[in-house]
Amino acid sequence: MLKETTAEEAPIRDAVANEDGIDFTLIELFFFAYRDFTSDPDQMLAEYGFGRAHHRVLHFVNRRPGLTVAELLDVLKITKQSLARVLKQLLDTGHIMQLQGPRDRRQRELYPTAKGRELALALSRPQSRRIHDALTEVEGEARKSIEQFLKAMVNPELRAQIDADPSHRGADDEE
Repeated sequence: MLKETTAEEAPIRDAVANEDGIDFTLIELFFFAYRDFTSDPDQMLAEYGFGRAHHRVLHFVNRRPGLTVAELLDVLKITKQSLARVLKQLLDTGHIMQLQGPRDRRQRELYPTAKGRELALALSRPQSRRIHDALTEVEGEARKSIEQFLKAMVNPELRAQIDADPSHRGADDEE
């Protein structure tokens, strides 16, 4: 015997569209772009038994050597418990080393090793190629617009984390 369904329980057979100001097209493009952007590094990381969290830690430790654990937690917006396992693996495998802070002995500064630098670069190369190839398909001043757009996607109160990195300063900012 079939159960009677209410209108709320009935299957909806048409796809959701751009309704209520929701831009599903761009949302979906972000999903697909992120899927492909992370696919090459994901395959490499799997060979080490690592995941995306390892990639993020390697990336920021290589971009900001001497970053403290507290600063890394703030950048990644994760808990100390979430970071502990990933960081332990990277330390145990010799990709990252941890040194006591020079001013505060409780601080732990993180540095890449040659092995960690090599892996971070290997993970970044296919992503850089993908970005380069995509930028060659767009016209003119697109790179600056894309940078502005991506920065605008970051919560305003967290944009200082981007601005603090000298490599993110545009030509207009350097004088």
